[in-house]
Amino acid sequence: MAIRFYKVNEAYGCFSNFSKHGFDLDGKYWMTSEHYFQAQKFVGSDFEEEVRLAKTPMEAARIGRDRNKLLRQDWEEVKYEIMMKAVLQKFTTHGDIRDILISRGNEEIIEETTDDYYWGCGTTGTGKNMLGNILMEVRSLLRAE
Repeated sequence: MAIRFYKVNEAYGCFSNFSKHGFDLDGKYWMTSEHYFQAQKFVGSDFEEEVRLAKTPMEAARIGRDRNKLLRQDWEEVKYEIMMKAVLQKFTTHGDIRDILISRGNEEIIEETTDDYYWGCGTTGTGKNMLGNILMEVRSLLRAE
């Protein structure tokens, strides 16, 4: 049976990028993996720090999704690796959620979002589920350690 997650206050909410499991990465502290991911869209600009310091992951996402701000040119090529880096650091830093992730056998992990067909499964379940794939990849890496 697949593990389905989306909201932080529901089962497996710690798998969400909005879960409050901060970490140090690239010489800075990030409140959530959402903060890190969204900030990397603007690496080297003032917007990077604006996103890092956002009070909530929703605010970080809102800033990161603002298409009036200029994205880094290679974003589409690097976004998967950036998400992987953030999620791996989050689960490496926090033993409690690492244990939850590792203890789930080989069950498929699905981000059950309605409007995201890249990171999640989308309304129809036909999305790429890239966040779920990253979580399963991180689970394998952590088990191998």
